[in-house]
Amino acid sequence: MILEEIDKNLIEMAQKADEELRDIYDNIDDICLYNSKRILSSFIENRVSYSDFADINGYGNYDEGRDKLEKIFATVLGCEDALVRPQIMSGTTAIYLTLSALLKHGDTMISLTGKPYDSLQEMIGLYGDSKQSLKAHGVKYEQIDLVNDDFDDAKILTRLSKNDVKLVEIQRSRGYDHRLSLTITKIERIIKKIREVNKDVIIMVDNCYGELVEKREPGHVGADILVGSLMKNLGGGIAPTGGYVAGNKDLIFNVAERLSAPGIGKDIGANFNLNSAFFKGIFMAPNAVKSALKTAVFSAYMLEKLGYNNVSPRFDEERTDIIQTLELGSKEKLVQFTQGIQSTSPIDSFVKVLPAPMPGYPFDEVMAAGSFTQGSTIELSADAPVIEPYTLYLQGGLSFEYGKLSILMALTNMQKAD
Repeated sequence: MILEEIDKNLIEMAQKADEELRDIYDNIDDICLYNSKRILSSFIENRVSYSDFADINGYGNYDEGRDKLEKIFATVLGCEDALVRPQIMSGTTAIYLTLSALLKHGDTMISLTGKPYDSLQEMIGLYGDSKQSLKAHGVKYEQIDLVNDDFDDAKILTRLSKNDVKLVEIQRSRGYDHRLSLTITKIERIIKKIREVNKDVIIMVDNCYGELVEKREPGHVGADILVGSLMKNLGGGIAPTGGYVAGNKDLIFNVAERLSAPGIGKDIGANFNLNSAFFKGIFMAPNAVKSALKTAVFSAYMLEKLGYNNVSPRFDEERTDIIQTLELGSKEKLVQFTQGIQSTSPIDSFVKVLPAPMPGYPFDEVMAAGSFTQGSTIELSADAPVIEPYTLYLQGGLSFEYGKLSILMALTNMQKAD
């Protein structure tokens, strides 16, 4: 068996990790319990019934289960309303849907977190020649870079005091950038300051990878609208597709009309017999996030103990999303580590991962993703652009035990590159 190949020294290190990381794991458990209580309370308050799982086909009229599900998402995310649909195919789809609904020709949007995630750049129109990009539709784009992993308050407030910006966007997670992800405390601070100089600008948060990592969501601290994917945290590893948009009721109405048609809004949309999976996904999400966080902490600890100092977050740092970066120093180690993750995946373990082009990304990518749901990043996955300094982006892990085994095999495999 391949797992019998795990280096015995690494197994001993893992046993020490369980002791040294106990307090960190306990804190993760506490957050999981808190968020589980919030979600369970929302299920009970909305009187979720077995009948809410019924398959509604055709136009999807009068789907009470869908309505209850969207109320639960809104409550959990600290918002007035939500749109949770299988027709929202990914986080990128949710972001594009929202921006194209809220921004019209001549409007200006500003990214407050610098250049956005790679797959969003063509959508905005920063490169490529898509006739459907925001730029092609006359939307003006600006960005304000972060300073020392935090917002540039002075520059943001000076720019927004002119009152000619329609929407600002905050990317909570780091994406493929070498920065820390943004905590809810930092997001809360900048939102309060923005509201002192501009009461009308729409504040949007890309919430991907961050849901349920902390006890509060951006909606709890004043964000107007948030977007995310059910392939990540809130799908709990159970939702097989879908995404969400949550926020102020009037904004959700506009986004819903963009998804369906003016005059129709949220009233139609067949659930493809997915209500049960969506309900169960958010119900199990706190536990899935807990396992993903523990897997990330364990990975950072093991790499640091092996002398790899460029890991982020470090094992004992505060976390606001499930992403862990591991700077491995060479193409060979990057590939070997990723192959180790793939070889211990429950699905497609026999596939040999190699660098290759990937749609929407400017560089060759190496990706391990042996998941039950294709592309599900709440399940353990690892990917990286094959460029210096050869930084791997690790996320997910439905079970900490499975995650630990995969990391140990990946480390064993990487040692071959030495």
